[in-house]
Amino acid sequence: MRLLIILLLLLPCVAAAAPGVIVAEAAPEQWTDRTEALGTLRANESVVVTANVTETISEIHFDDGQRVAAGDVLVKMTSSEETALLEEVQARVAEAEQQYDRVKSLARTGSAPVSLLDERRRDLDTARASLVAVESRLKDRLVKAPFAGVVGLRNISLGALVEPGDVITTLDDDRVMKLDFSVPSVFLPSIAPGLAIEAAAPALGERMFTGEISAIDTRVDPVTRSVQVRALLPNPDRLLRPGLLMRVELLRNPRRGLAIPESALLHRGNEHFVLAVGEGDDGQSLPERRQVQIGARRPGFVEVVSGLTAGERVITHGADKAKPGEPVSILAVDDGSRTLAEMLAQRVDSVAAEQPAAGAAR
Repeated sequence: MRLLIILLLLLPCVAAAAPGVIVAEAAPEQWTDRTEALGTLRANESVVVTANVTETISEIHFDDGQRVAAGDVLVKMTSSEETALLEEVQARVAEAEQQYDRVKSLARTGSAPVSLLDERRRDLDTARASLVAVESRLKDRLVKAPFAGVVGLRNISLGALVEPGDVITTLDDDRVMKLDFSVPSVFLPSIAPGLAIEAAAPALGERMFTGEISAIDTRVDPVTRSVQVRALLPNPDRLLRPGLLMRVELLRNPRRGLAIPESALLHRGNEHFVLAVGEGDDGQSLPERRQVQIGARRPGFVEVVSGLTAGERVITHGADKAKPGEPVSILAVDDGSRTLAEMLAQRVDSVAAEQPAAGAAR
């Protein structure tokens, strides 16, 4: 208020002849229609690690919350019997191969019947099949990570007897998170895979995460008339965790549209107007009352769908003193980088600098 009073004192003639106003340009910006929803996070890949056989735990190769690579051994179970059996079967395979090679060379010269060669081939195939079975039993006693990720809490101890289905730990691939949420079916025409979203979780201090829709369910819930949507959120900092509740905003209908400060709007019922400032024949700034159609809103700004073109100036402050067709004095152009007080202060400084120069000229 003090800055405005000083400005009026320094510009008595200008204020009397032409009211001072602040204007802003209608500039094209990116706009979207925002739709809110609530969603739950899931890991991109998630599994409960269990045992395949009944056996005691002999080795544990992970700690709570440890990150592991695909194929890393998590748990080793007692396998003394299977190891001994493996050595026995390997010896049988080696012997069967030798017998087969010996009979094969004799069969080529006619010194051994073909039936004997077939019998040795059968023995070799049987021995190899036994080897595969023993190796499979040994693999069942090694619990490995099926993919890279982070393990959860350890639920077993050394020497514990585990059975198939007993939970050893959990494993989650949290490099990318899946966010599942419901959207009313009326928005189906405006959502598709690839549509951008923004999501925030109160548990993480309202930090904003960005992602995009990856899939839309093929069915609409007949009770709620909503459809399940899945989005993917990159998680490079590993802050997002499965089960976390998030507030989602779908950025529908992305487009380029004109933006003006909300303070430039004048209302009359359901109609919206602005005072667009053009240049008269004598170079004076003349306001024109213009009806506009508005679209989306964001804090401090509104989208203009029709009624203005890019680059036109509209009055944001001082519209109550301006009259259509009568000259106005443009005090400042609001580009969004300065406050009203800063713009008025800059105008006061420039006018004060001009006053001594005008006095010296006289």
